[in-house]
Amino acid sequence: MKNDVAGDPITGLKWYRKTPGKIAEKLESHGINVSGKTVGKILKKMGFSLRVNQKKISNGGKKLTKKEKIDRNNQFNYIARLREESAKNKNPIISVDTKKKEKIGNFKNEGATYERKGKSTYDHDFESYATGKFIPYGVYDTLCNSGTIFGGISADTPLFAVESIEKWWRYEGKKRYPKSKSIYILADAGGSNSYRSKVWKYEIQNKLCDTHGLSVTISHYPAGASKWNPIEHRLFSEISKNWQGEPLESYEKALNFIKTTKTSTGLKVKVHLVNKNYKKNVTVSDEKMKSISLESHNVMPKLNYTITPRTG
Repeated sequence: MKNDVAGDPITGLKWYRKTPGKIAEKLESHGINVSGKTVGKILKKMGFSLRVNQKKISNGGKKLTKKEKIDRNNQFNYIARLREESAKNKNPIISVDTKKKEKIGNFKNEGATYERKGKSTYDHDFESYATGKFIPYGVYDTLCNSGTIFGGISADTPLFAVESIEKWWRYEGKKRYPKSKSIYILADAGGSNSYRSKVWKYEIQNKLCDTHGLSVTISHYPAGASKWNPIEHRLFSEISKNWQGEPLESYEKALNFIKTTKTSTGLKVKVHLVNKNYKKNVTVSDEKMKSISLESHNVMPKLNYTITPRTG
């Protein structure tokens, strides 16, 4: 089930892509006879909730065609296959994304805490009231249940995203996986790690592949399916729960809430404040893009590709 779980990054609610009946059929193929009704009860005890997909997964109001549904399902299955292969070969599998941006200041934070008296916060969330902004780019290592947040202060750009991943590899990844020469990255379809971004791919080539001699395979979740990205419900939701109801008046307070985030399943979180200013609207020419060593996969080639170190 682990590769088909989705979750809300704020509330922590989880749901599963297959029905209890289909799960029961899968269990039966492994010699476990159980009814779909019993599976439903077990899922409820595990914290899963019945969700209405149309209310949780945005597709811009457009009804998916039959082909789009098939492509979407094929992508989920292909991601599951690549995850199994990477885990079998003991290569790192990291899930990446940018968490909701936060304003630093005495602003209301959703949620409640046990206190004798509630905190007073600004009655308006005007940007001008903030002392700064906090952009948490996360790297979640799925194999060891470990997360690292790089808190930016300027802009969420592809340069910021790739430099965060490179720092993760330099600080943690290469120590944790000293024999690995490849990384499998799970990312959303849009944002600073968009599959359409030339800067994202060009920087992966320069900062990860060429600098560290790594082969990097990247799979993007279909548009509107970001909540299946593991980082959303295994890292971001836990951070949101840890600082719920607490105004983030300072960077120090935000960083402290992140690094003290823990779960009963052993999640560990590290955090780094990134003081660098990143320029927006940086571009990469088509001529430069021709120099990168990128191979698209046969399955959903726009969403799945591998970038390898350049030779010579």
